[in-house]
Amino acid sequence: MSDSLSEAVRMRARALLSTTRFGQFAGVGTVGAAVDNAVLVVLVEATVLGPIVAKVLSWELGIVIIFAINERWTFAEYGTGGIRSLGSRFLRSNLVRFGGFLVTLGVLAVLVRRFDVWYVAANVIGIGIGFFVNYTCESLYTWQVHQE
Repeated sequence: MSDSLSEAVRMRARALLSTTRFGQFAGVGTVGAAVDNAVLVVLVEATVLGPIVAKVLSWELGIVIIFAINERWTFAEYGTGGIRSLGSRFLRSNLVRFGGFLVTLGVLAVLVRRFDVWYVAANVIGIGIGFFVNYTCESLYTWQVHQE
């Protein structure tokens, strides 16, 4: 049992260490972060929404864009065809990214409320921290790259 567990861990670690996939994921994440921040600024500055509520809305739009690009580029060879499997991956991606979102939102809230950090800077810091949660979980759970 321990041999199979250690092999499973090694297989997953190798899958995560793909520099090409990591670079693509980071690039896609940069696009998503730009969308997230642009929408966040528009919502905070042009509406009555505060940074926390605006973040929830900007996050989901960013997630939809990130998923679409990752589906077609970063993880193109891992998704099976059909609308049902696509919908399943989208739901898993939202679930996985919700964990990263909670990290990002927590960092944003603490930095803005406790340390008076500008909300955009706090959001960027939170996105950076949440990135690693998202990369690991998206790779292993949503697209299951360790099953190559």
